[in-house]
Amino acid sequence: MIHQASKNNIFEFNRDCLVQWFEEHGIRPFRADQVMRWVYNRKATSFDEMTNINKALRDRLSNHFAIDGLTMIEAQQSADGTRKLCFALKDDTRIESVLIGEKDHYTVCISAQAGCAMGCTFCMTAKNGLVRNLTAGEIIGQVMAAQQLTPDDKPLSNIVLMGMGEPLANYDNVMQALDIITDAENGLKFASRRITLSTAGIVPKIGALGKNRKIKLAISLNAPDNETRSRLMPINRRYPIEKLLDACRAYDRIHRDRITFEYILLKDVNDSPMHARKLAKLLAPIRGKINLIPYNPHDGSEFMRPEKYAIEAFQAILIEKHYTTMIRWSKGDDISAACGQLAGRKAEVA
Repeated sequence: MIHQASKNNIFEFNRDCLVQWFEEHGIRPFRADQVMRWVYNRKATSFDEMTNINKALRDRLSNHFAIDGLTMIEAQQSADGTRKLCFALKDDTRIESVLIGEKDHYTVCISAQAGCAMGCTFCMTAKNGLVRNLTAGEIIGQVMAAQQLTPDDKPLSNIVLMGMGEPLANYDNVMQALDIITDAENGLKFASRRITLSTAGIVPKIGALGKNRKIKLAISLNAPDNETRSRLMPINRRYPIEKLLDACRAYDRIHRDRITFEYILLKDVNDSPMHARKLAKLLAPIRGKINLIPYNPHDGSEFMRPEKYAIEAFQAILIEKHYTTMIRWSKGDDISAACGQLAGRKAEVA
């Protein structure tokens, strides 16, 4: 059971919700914009800092709201500069995010859930099962914590929802968080084109996302046929490849932006030239690009990473078939911060 705070956390309120609260309490709605700018633009940690709001209203807000960010309990740094951030939530659940340095900017990989219920056999996060969904404030808090760790001359500009959990299984909270993250007036001001959501394939929610958001979509595919994919990813039994690709085509028709297909290469499972040719044929009707992710081993896993020559041969077949295909060598694997390695060190509810 999640412990309830005595005050509402301001990070749980997008602009519409905050305006509604102000109107219900007889406060002019423009004050909501002022509060949001203080919180997200100026990074205020108390209402007393909000000097363009009169003291009586500041006191009133302090009685009802808390400005309650996440508590970071550890930040590990990889040899390649990648940082894994571990947070303790109010109920003592642990979640992790990853801050990745690029040439001229940073990307943060954030979590949408504590644990995961998808059961993908190659993923360390899935081993613990699902603890709970994250709130909108807990999702936003990861981004704000990452912002505090990046220098002004190399900004945090990209967000990927590829951490712990399945974002579309926590759809409402993720959408509310994105309201604030992409709010160009009063929120965190991230461009939608700089945000990527990765899903294992919850087909109905892909449709809802396409209608409501213009962000980049990444599909965790990992196999070119239903038999192999169902063995690796139990969700495929409910939403097989045919239904998933139908949803992808519909998403593409709305946004006209190439979908990314993520394909984790597992030795002697899905990495043969035959698999590459089947994948090329499967994706032929869809405008997309392919990220090949050499498997990142973890303790207790039955899988292994293919040899480099097999990875490059797989890529060569796809390039020959005119696909934009990148090998994404994961960063941070020496601190278990690479793709599929996030778990949180204490994933139970207090």
